[in-house]
Formats: sequence, structure tokens, C-alpha cells
Amino acid sequence: MLEHLINPEVKDIQISGIRKISNLVSTIPGALTLTIGQPDFPTPRHIIEAGQRALDQNKTVYTPNPGLPELREAVSHFVHVKYGQQYRAADEIIVTAGASEAVDITLRTILTPGAEVILPAPIYPGYEPLIRLAGAVPVYVDTRPNGLKLTAELLAPHLTDKTRCVILCYPSNPTGQVLSERELADLAALLADRELFILSDEIYSELVYGVQHRSIASIGNLREKTIVINGLSKSHAMTGWRIGFTMAPAYLTAHMVKVHQYNVTCASSISQYAALEALTVGIDDALPMREAYVQRRDYVYDRLIAMGFELDKPDGAFYLFPSIAKFGLSSQEFAMRLLQEEHVAVVPGDAFTAYGEGYIRISYAYAQEVLETALDRLAQFVQKL
Repeated sequence: MLEHLINPEVKDIQISGIRKISNLVSTIPGALTLTIGQPDFPTPRHIIEAGQRALDQNKTVYTPNPGLPELREAVSHFVHVKYGQQYRAADEIIVTAGASEAVDITLRTILTPGAEVILPAPIYPGYEPLIRLAGAVPVYVDTRPNGLKLTAELLAPHLTDKTRCVILCYPSNPTGQVLSERELADLAALLADRELFILSDEIYSELVYGVQHRSIASIGNLREKTIVINGLSKSHAMTGWRIGFTMAPAYLTAHMVKVHQYNVTCASSISQYAALEALTVGIDDALPMREAYVQRRDYVYDRLIAMGFELDKPDGAFYLFPSIAKFGLSSQEFAMRLLQEEHVAVVPGDAFTAYGEGYIRISYAYAQEVLETALDRLAQFVQKL
């Protein structure tokens, strides 16, 4: 055994708490899960057919490292039409193997050992391992004093000479929160003159309810220091197709594409042709899904309030993050007992850093009948506490 020779940073990485509890569901007959952030809608048929055509036409060879030129043009057009963002297809966009690879190549490009990366917490657990693998240090900002939203006031005390990057991920996983125009403007003013990068993960940008999504990259001079990450997993129900993209100024993209090249060479050619269909013919495919998510959000929120949970109604993504503090159980105890006693799986809040303790995450990316049955069982559970 040569385990002692393995990179200690890799050995210290833990399997995601989200996956841990979702994996338990398969061991409990009749259990319902509200854990995974995956649309229950199928990939739109016309996108599947575009992928099938690419196979039939034997489009199974390498593409250019940054992605098909026509797909990068489609990405450029999509974000311009939807959000007013301006990025050149030729040298400011990279098509990646999902948004996760986009985050990875970004962090490996901009981080050096000892650099600090600031993250708003609670937060999706996928960032910290990548930061540590790059030799950098995660620094968490507790957003609980502001309704689980990052503000300039909360961020400012954590900025140091070692700060290399601030990560923004709004709409948020796990909270569903969206930053207001004022909150974005205040953050932009704080960061405008600092020598640091901003990683803005906007994978849920098409799933925003009642407000308009806006990127911090569109404010002032922040475009020159911001890497915007997006993709098709959530907007077009294409999680398994693994298509994401980065948008960043040319001087940054030129270095990021080198990491991407030696990491995966290029994203799947078949998936890229399907993505081209999604961003052109399917430019508005997210709209009917978004309407359904609004109805599900309102239903689940109303049920949780009636049960006595404390939470704010979020404006994005497909998660609710209610407090369980009043029930006197840790998030792990609450989730495990709920699964064992009522056969319903939710994610304990501590899966999203220690700042998520005292909460649970509920995904409403499930069919209405699943939500109704699961919430009936949850109501029975809390009545016993």
C-alpha cells in the first residue's frame, strides 16, 4: 500500500454531504428524495434529436479546444439577448465539460499557493476542494445575519492583501437567494479598485422569479476582473450532457484555455452540437420550466410556513433552506430521523459548510405529486417533535 504517498489535499477531501444522504435513499424501500439539484424535466426533444443527428453524421472528432466556433457565437448571442452581457466568441468564451470544470480551470488559472478565496456561506460544497487543490485558502463570510445574502458590509472585514478571488454564486445553491440591484452595486463599489478576481457562478441565471438576473460583470469596470460561469444543466435540463462555459476578458481566457486544453482537450463534440441547438432554437426552453418551478416553490413554501418552519421565500434556483433551530435537533439528526421514520430525504444544512448548521435544504425540482407526498410525511414528522 502506497497510500501515504497520495496528495494529502486529495486525502482530506470528503464526499459531498448531498451525495451521502441521496445514496442512502436507495437502501430504504419507498423513500422519497428532495435532495438532488437536478431538473425532473427531460431534455427537450429537439435538443436530443440534434445530438442524435450529430452522431448520425459522425461528428465524433475533437473540436477546437475552446469549443465549436458556432457554439461560442451562440453563447455570445444568448447572454447578450438575455442579460445584456458582451463577450466575443473568438477569444472570451470557453465551452467546458460542465460548469464544474469551468470553476476548476478558473481557480487553477488565477490561484497561487497561500492565496485567499472569499466565499459566502452557506454555499455549495464544490468550491472548497478545488480551492485547496490549487494550494489556496478558503475564507468564509457568514451571511446568516443578512438573510443568507452577501453584502459589502459583511464582505469588507474579510478582504486582505492575500485575497485573490471573491466567489459570488447567485441565484444561490443552497438558499435560492438572489442579490438585489443595490446589493450588487454596493459589492461592485467595494471591489472596483482592488487587485483581485471575481468568480461569478451564474448557472441558475435562467431560473430567477419576479426579478431580472444581472451579473456583477456588467457593472462599472468589473468585467475586466470577473470570470462569469454558466451552463445548460439547470436551464435546459441537460445535467448529463456536461456543457458549461466561461466568459472572461481575452487576457484571462488565453490562460484559462491552456488549463482546459490539458485537462479535457475539449467538451464532448456530440454535447456541443446539442448545446448549439439549445442556445438557438431552444433559446427560451427554460421559460415553461421556470413557470413550473414558481408554482412548486410557492406550494412548498406555503406548506413549510404552515408547519411552523422559518424561512424567506427565495427568488431563484429550485431550493428552499428553512431553519430547523426551533426543533432542537442538529441538521444531521433531523435529516436522518426524517429519512428513517418517514422515508423522506432532505440535505442537512451542514453539507454546505458549518454555517449551514441549523438548516435543511429542500429541492423542489420534483413532480408535484412527489412534493405533496413528501411534505405530508414531513408534516407528520414535525408534529412528533
